[in-house]
Parts: sequence; C-alpha cells; structure tokens
Amino acid sequence: MAVLIPSYEPTERLAAVVRGVRLLDPAMPVLVVDDGSGPSYEAQFDEARAAGAEVLHLPCNRGKGAALKVGLYRLLATRPGQDVVTADSDGQHTPSDILAVARATAGQSALVLGCRGFTGDVPPASRFGNAVSRWLFRLAAGFAVSDTQTGLRGIPSGLVGWASTIPGDRFEYEQNMLLRCSATGVTVREVPIETVYFDHNSGTHFRPIADSVRVILPLLLFAGSSLASFAVDTVVFAALYGLTGWIAASIVGARLLSAGVNFVLNGAVVFRSGGQLPRKVAGYVLLAVALLGASIAGTTGLVALGLPALAAKILTESALFLVSYQVQRRLIFTDREVPNPPKRYSEESGGETDDAPAVRRRARQAGTTKPRTSAIRMSRTIQSPSSEVTS
Repeated sequence: MAVLIPSYEPTERLAAVVRGVRLLDPAMPVLVVDDGSGPSYEAQFDEARAAGAEVLHLPCNRGKGAALKVGLYRLLATRPGQDVVTADSDGQHTPSDILAVARATAGQSALVLGCRGFTGDVPPASRFGNAVSRWLFRLAAGFAVSDTQTGLRGIPSGLVGWASTIPGDRFEYEQNMLLRCSATGVTVREVPIETVYFDHNSGTHFRPIADSVRVILPLLLFAGSSLASFAVDTVVFAALYGLTGWIAASIVGARLLSAGVNFVLNGAVVFRSGGQLPRKVAGYVLLAVALLGASIAGTTGLVALGLPALAAKILTESALFLVSYQVQRRLIFTDREVPNPPKRYSEESGGETDDAPAVRRRARQAGTTKPRTSAIRMSRTIQSPSSEVTS
C-alpha cells in the first residue's frame, strides 16, 4: 500500500497531510508529485520530504491527471503489486480518512471512493457543482456516485495498471476513470468521509468552466456524434418521405446511412475503442435493428395521434438517445477485461522487461518517459522527452 498525492502550488497543508498519515501509520509510503509548481514552492515540498514523503518534480504544470499517472507509473516500477490510495494536498482529506480508504481497499477488487456528505458549512459553489456533476455523471454513466469529484480513491493493485492508461491530463482524468468502470466491469464502492473546506475552498485549482467542460466531455462527444448522425438521418428521412410518402421505407433508408456515420464516429472519437470489430459490428447492428423498430413504432404512433411526421420523428429519436448511449457504452464499444498492470523494469534482473517499449509509450501520453532500471532509485532522475522529472 502507498499513498499518492499530486500537488500544484501547495500550502503548508501538504506537509501536514504527509505528517498526519505518517504519524498514524509510520510504515505507510507517501509519494508526492509536484505538478510544476516552480521554485516559489520548494519550501513546501521540502517540508513534505522532511515529513517522510518521496517527492517527484515535474518541470511544468501538466494537470492533475498527468501528475497522478506519473505517480502511478512510479509506484508500478518501485512497488509493483501494491494498492494505491490517491489523496489531495489541500487538507480536504484528513489523514484518518486516507487510512480508512486504505483499509477498505486492502484485499478488494473494487475501486474505493472516499465520498463526502456535503453537510455543514459547505461553500455554495461546491455544493452546486457537486450536485450538477452527480446529475451529469448519472446521465452519462448509468449509475450513481454520491461524490463524483472526490480525489480520495483506493485503487487495488489489480487496477493500478488500468488506472495508469486512462486518458485525461487534468481534472477530467478522475471523471474518465469513473466513466470507464461499468464498461470494464470494475465495481465501485463508497466509504463515507468528513467534508472539509478551508477559506471557502479558495485553494482549489479547479476551473469551473474549463474543467467542467473537460469533465463532461465524453457525454458531449457522444451528443455531438449523435447530433451529426441525427442531422444525416433527418435530412435523408425528409428527402425520402417527400419523394415516397412512406414513413417506414423513409426511416429505413435514412437509418442505414446515419448508422454507418454514427458507428465510425463513436468507435473512433467518442469511445476510442479499437479491436474486436466483428463483435462490435454485430452488436451495433442488433442495436440499430432494435432502435429502428422502436423508431418506426414511436414515429408511426405519434403520427396516428396527429403529429406531423417530422415532429414525431424528432420526439421519438430524442427519447431513444440515452438508451442508445448506455447500450453502446456498456455493451458494444467496450472491453470487459480489465488490463493487467503493464510489465515494468526489473531492478533485480538489471534490465527492461519485454513490455518496456509499451510502458514508455504510455508514459509519453502522461507527459514523461519511465525510468530505466538505474533510475528507479529515489536519488536518480527520470528522463522526459523534453525535460526531466526529478526526485
């Protein structure tokens, strides 16, 4: 077990968190990743190091997600097969809650979330932001999480490799992790924790507009893909219906073309799912047939009630939107097998493992390459494509 804390421009609370964890559990390793805070914050990281943490420094700010992945890569290299608990550096996660999540994670296969109850003196913006985030998440993921923005998470050893491959360099990384849980068969467990805010959450680096857009980007991409396909479907339907006056034939012709557009966009852009093409095509065809039947039945029924054909078509397709999203996310564009942790560098063997090039490719996506065998030790330097990550 190890605790991983990403940190950008921290206050003295960072050292207090490290000190508190080490006081409650002196054997607990703590890794702090400085996300390019700069020379002005060296004192805070020196205090964290003095409190017992290992500190890695990124040369520039790359975002919370990138910092977390750098830390996960480091722990995969130095502490393979161990659980990881991620926590924030601003003091919102108390040492006792961090260790409670660690205990809940031990021996489990589920992703463990330390969830706040948002009771007491909670800043209105934080209360509102979490409520909106919960609603959007349930809409996108199909299951509910009480605190989607929590950074206190227990990642079992079998999921650390999986977590290190999730896309996203900033706050959207944590949301992407949750969105991928149901698609990959990862269960989520919640542990209640204390709700703590300092100075009305003035120390947060969460940017309400930019980071909220990043958080809901997967749903926005699907909506964009669906709207593009919907536009194709509607235009073709209108043209065919104008020529034939036959609702069913017009829907079939429009759906054949729009379905092809939708399949390509969803596979390549929205869900970024590769491989197993025959299975995905078969699943998508079955879904398209089911949605086609529902579309014909719904549109025909609404027309019989007196609605114009085009209006009936729009209302029916709007109702089928979320059904299509959930089925594609959970059943079609997904891989139910959780990836094993990538093979790392072997300090004992004195060389790289067979999968080392793949590890470096994943590392570059997070903004850094991985240490070779000689760089695993805390006193060495991890090379980056454009600069260095130092410890």
